[in-house]
Amino acid sequence: MIFTTVSAQAQTKSAKLPAPTRQPGLPQIAEGRAAASTARTLHTIELRGPAGRLEALFNQGAPDAKYAALVCHPHPLGGGNLHNKVVYHAMKALNDPAWELGFPVLRFNFRGTGRSEGTHDGFAEAEDVLAGLDWLKSEFHLPTIAVGFSFGAVMMLQACCRPNRNHDIRALVALGLPIEAQDHRYEYPFLKDVLIPKLFLSGDRDSFAPAAQLRQLVASAADPKHLFFLPGADHFFSSQLEPMQKVLSGWLKEQLL
Repeated sequence: MIFTTVSAQAQTKSAKLPAPTRQPGLPQIAEGRAAASTARTLHTIELRGPAGRLEALFNQGAPDAKYAALVCHPHPLGGGNLHNKVVYHAMKALNDPAWELGFPVLRFNFRGTGRSEGTHDGFAEAEDVLAGLDWLKSEFHLPTIAVGFSFGAVMMLQACCRPNRNHDIRALVALGLPIEAQDHRYEYPFLKDVLIPKLFLSGDRDSFAPAAQLRQLVASAADPKHLFFLPGADHFFSSQLEPMQKVLSGWLKEQLL
């Protein structure tokens, strides 16, 4: 595994697109000016994916964190990457002490995106998700929370809902889960057999998942599950990122803490 460091300033610039505790094997770098009080660090890493190296960022969590988390980005052909604003704000809700979770969080670029090797496939990216889960498992040996936005939610569910999975996944969060996009219809029949707690969080003006269709999809999924529509929010949670964070962190605290 390859580890390098990245400055918090550089990360903050990228995110505009749409006393630390040492952990074994990870180089330390302070994240932000208040690092001494927030005890958070940021690392760039490279995962070993099935199509080659995957570019990734890892936000260190609280030393007593009981869960680790993975966040998957939206469609790369639409400009999606690990710096996407929804992905970034979801990571902050999971990691930042202000939201009272403090999980270590991994974000990565799917194959063919950014500096990740390979070529975009549209289906095989689920294997990239498994590579991220494998890394978290090997590094932390903690139960995992899996989060995905849009295309990332599709790939996350495809990977995490396999009956033969060997990861301890305690919660699934699908942000802006698409049903229809660019003449393609997404279907999720496997959700009827998935007993992991599931949060479906979308805007009630999401053009890729009309409310009636998403309600029907969630109704067919196995319990436990929760569907939440943010009033006035579109697919990208425009001007609704903080409310999205509140729902995400609040639901996880109810489920896990």
